[in-house]
Amino acid sequence: MLRLVHTQHQPSLSRQSDTEMDESILLGHIAEGDAAAFELFYKMYYPRLFRFILRMTRQPESVEELIQETLLVVWEKPHKFNHDSKISTWIFGIAYHKALKSMSRHNRRRMDVDVDELKEIMGDPGANPAQHQENADWLNTALAVLSPEQRAVIELTFYHGLAYQDIAKILNCPEGTVKTRMFHARKKLQFFAETQER
Repeated sequence: MLRLVHTQHQPSLSRQSDTEMDESILLGHIAEGDAAAFELFYKMYYPRLFRFILRMTRQPESVEELIQETLLVVWEKPHKFNHDSKISTWIFGIAYHKALKSMSRHNRRRMDVDVDELKEIMGDPGANPAQHQENADWLNTALAVLSPEQRAVIELTFYHGLAYQDIAKILNCPEGTVKTRMFHARKKLQFFAETQER
């Protein structure tokens, strides 16, 4: 039976602080128009945003454009970061809202799936590549039954290790709403898993 457990590895506090400091320094240079600093920042965030936006929108053709739009805000308006949150919270918030607008524009039919034990489902890709691919296919199908808002909560929780408080800032909603979305996402994923086992 599928179970989603928040077991992801959390970076150590010192390592996390170092990363935040690096990002803060880079953002300061970007504010001064330093293109090299922006390039480093771009490379740092590209893979994280790629995964988040793809899982949320399920529109591979739009991912690159949305990453560009998100990071363009960083380049053009670094002063918009208000220091009330982590830089990553600010960036994912921009990406989230741009992804919602994109989905609205495309007006696609969406299905939502939930992921209850993402880490367990995905396992170690190197241990059994065939099984890993099968799990990835299953997960993509399962995520399709979730709403974009629920997918965002799942993605930010299990793949990016963010706390509900940070996710609430990104999604611009109360923390209780994040918890509710997670609850319903788990229920949907559990139901999906059970129907697959029959």
